[in-house]
Amino acid sequence: MAQRRAMSRGEFRLEWLRGGVCFRRVSDKAPLLMLGLPKGSLEESTKNLFAKAGWKITTSSRSYRPSIDDAELDGRFIRAQEVSRYVEHGFFDCGLTGEDWIKENNSDVVDVCDLVYSKVSTQKSRWVLCVPEASPVKSAQDLAGKRVATELINTTKRYFEAKGVKVEVEFSWGATEVKVPDLVDAIVDITETGSSLRANKLRIVDTLLETNTKLIANRNSWANPAKRQKIETIALLLKGALEAESKVGLKMNLPKRALDAVAAKLPALRNPTISQLSNPEWIALETIIDESVVREIIPQLKALGAEGIVEYPLNKVVY
Repeated sequence: MAQRRAMSRGEFRLEWLRGGVCFRRVSDKAPLLMLGLPKGSLEESTKNLFAKAGWKITTSSRSYRPSIDDAELDGRFIRAQEVSRYVEHGFFDCGLTGEDWIKENNSDVVDVCDLVYSKVSTQKSRWVLCVPEASPVKSAQDLAGKRVATELINTTKRYFEAKGVKVEVEFSWGATEVKVPDLVDAIVDITETGSSLRANKLRIVDTLLETNTKLIANRNSWANPAKRQKIETIALLLKGALEAESKVGLKMNLPKRALDAVAAKLPALRNPTISQLSNPEWIALETIIDESVVREIIPQLKALGAEGIVEYPLNKVVY
C-alpha cells in the first residue's frame, strides 16, 4: 500500500468531523484567508451582500467550492450550523454564521461584527418556544415532564435547566412546526416574521434568544496582522454594503435663496455637499437619506424650487 504523504502547511484536514470527510486546501500556495460561507437559505443573500461589498462569488449548482475574484480569498459553502466549529478549529480563518449557532456549539471565536441580514429581510430572528394555539400551556413551567422538539438542542436544554423545569428535548431534523401536538408537546423554532408559526396555528410562549448573522474569526488568524487586516477590510465593506441597502443618494439643483429651507427638510447622513453652478444664483446639492422618506421629501423639495432632482441607488455607505 502506498504510504500517505505528509500534509504541507498549506493543507488542513478535519477527519474527525462528519464521519471522516476531509476538507483540504489543494495547493501549497494557500490564499491569505479561507472563508466559511453559509450554505442554504442564506447562500444567495450572502453572495449578493459580498457583490455589493466588491467581491464576486460564483458557484455551480452542486458545488460547495466557490470562485472568488480575489486571489487572497478562498472559501467553502457549508451549513451555517457548522461554520463556527470549523472557524474555531482553524480550517476557516473567518466565516459567517448566526449568533445562535456560535452559542449552540459553544465556539471559542472572535466576534468581528454583526451583519443583520437574512433571506427575506434585514431584521433579527428569534428562537421561540411554541405550543398549539389551543394548548393550555402558558409558561415554560407548564411543560414539566413534557417533550420538546428543536434543532437547537443545547440552547434549549440550558433554557429549561435555568428555569428548573425537567423536559425531554429531542432533536428535530426539520419541519418542526408540524410535530405539535401529535408528536411532541412543544417546539423551539426560529422565526423572523412569525408567518410560518401562524400558518401552523402555533402560539409563542417565550423567546429563548434573538440572533443575527455575525462575521467571526479564528483566534490565531486574528492574531496574524496580515490576516486581521484583511478580515477587518471585509467587515468594513460588508457593513457598508448593509448600511447602503436602506439608503439612497439624492441630488438636485436649487436657487441659493432656498438652501436653508431645503436643508431643513433633508435628514442628511452628514451635512449635504453643496457646489456652485455656473449661474451664481443657483447651487447643486447632494446628500444621502433613508429610502423610506424619499417619496415624501421629493414633492416638498420641488415645491421649494428644486429642479433636476435625481435619486440613485448606493452600493456602500462607510462611516
